Amino acid sequence: MGRLLTVALALWTALLTAPVCAGEGIAVSDAWTRASAPGQKVAGVYFRITSSFEARLVGVETALTRVSELHYMTMDEGVMRMRQVASVDLPAGKAVSFKPGGYHVMLFDLQEPLKAGEQIAIDLLVEDEGGEQSRVPVTVDVRNLDGSKAEQHHHH
Repeated sequence: MGRLLTVALALWTALLTAPVCAGEGIAVSDAWTRASAPGQKVAGVYFRITSSFEARLVGVETALTRVSELHYMTMDEGVMRMRQVASVDLPAGKAVSFKPGGYHVMLFDLQEPLKAGEQIAIDLLVEDEGGEQSRVPVTVDVRNLDGSKAEQHHHH
């Protein structure tokens, strides 16, 4: 039993530390969100996405909330402004960063609190030049409230 457990843990660790790859030619890495404070019903999700072909990110879905949107944040005369965007271009071979102060995913009306050390699942909807959509499953690490990495607690 000990050997089997060691092999299983090694495989699990390899899966968790590898970039998340799905949808032919789409790679997503370093996906994270902050833990939610008591009563908080919204959260931002951040990651890096690279497509091997010309594409665009057109949406996001998760079981955690009924409403999730692509957003962009800018500073306008010293005022932070956030607006929803319909899509984000993914130029072939170039990484696009979703980070605080820029592009990000907004989750609204969270159904349950986000706890540091846990993981959540989202699906990114990517459309190719021909208009065909693919779903890219992404595992998102929930970090501490300050955005620092949390100790991982994996639930099965």
